Amino acid sequence: MSIVTLLQAAQNGAGPNSFMSVVPLVLIFVIFYFFIIRPQSKRQKETEKMINAVKKGDKIVTVGGIHGTVATAKEKTVIVKVDEGVKIEFNRSAIASVIGDKPAENKNDKKAKSEEKQPEETPSESSSENAENK
Repeated sequence: MSIVTLLQAAQNGAGPNSFMSVVPLVLIFVIFYFFIIRPQSKRQKETEKMINAVKKGDKIVTVGGIHGTVATAKEKTVIVKVDEGVKIEFNRSAIASVIGDKPAENKNDKKAKSEEKQPEETPSESSSENAENK
């Protein structure tokens, strides 16, 4: 056998094996992209959009956990009113979240509202029902 035929045989045999060894690496990269990299970049874009949309009067929470209302919004900083006469200046990057204007209702509030909506019984109706049950 000549050297050329040996090299061709080695290349033919190595071709499919090298392709099969690259496939798992490509699959791992695809999985990382769709489950880790892409969601993280989406969250980062949403956070940047939220921070850039902060305006005077918004209620915010900082990364350090300080709750307050934006008194002044500058280009790179915001001045947050924490209490009467207390204002603190923060970088915009220190804003963790913007709290919506409407507080979320909990289940107890919903029950109280539904009870208020139900018509109350008149004394004559309740007495007649009690008489029928006896």
